[in-house]
Amino acid sequence: MVGKFSPAIQATWTGDAVIAARVSKKVIAKPAAAAEDEFDPFAEDAEGDAAAAEALKAKGAAAKSAKVKAPVIAKSIIVWEVKPWGEETDLDALAAKILAIDMDGLFWKSEYKKEPIAYGVSKIIIGAVVEDSKVSTDDVQEAIEAFEDEVQSIDIQSFNKL
Repeated sequence: MVGKFSPAIQATWTGDAVIAARVSKKVIAKPAAAAEDEFDPFAEDAEGDAAAAEALKAKGAAAKSAKVKAPVIAKSIIVWEVKPWGEETDLDALAAKILAIDMDGLFWKSEYKKEPIAYGVSKIIIGAVVEDSKVSTDDVQEAIEAFEDEVQSIDIQSFNKL
């Protein structure tokens, strides 16, 4: 294949090895390139490695100081079923009392649902997000059960970690 190119074109080729081409029964040889132009990716360079490691450390330290993350706060989503004593209980007023419960780390959802149970009695489905380190689910449940005249029982419908 090399023999198809003219000696003028072959003279423009550069490379690290001696190029030998057979043109009209002549051998044309190119001298090897200078040793400074050689690049050996597997050669050991202790000075360059030390400089690269130092640069990587500096970059890591700068990134750590720039990005100081706040600790992750463990949170949970809890949905309660609040069952009243009877059909005469005003569920809207009861839901307003429940939403008025205020604790540090307790965030009520803005809406609640009324679902029928039986014989005209309905229950309230209400949810909240709590910070696990600040609020105990038992404390919230006891606060809702404190409305003894209106609340018969309360159950946790779902409990999910965020």
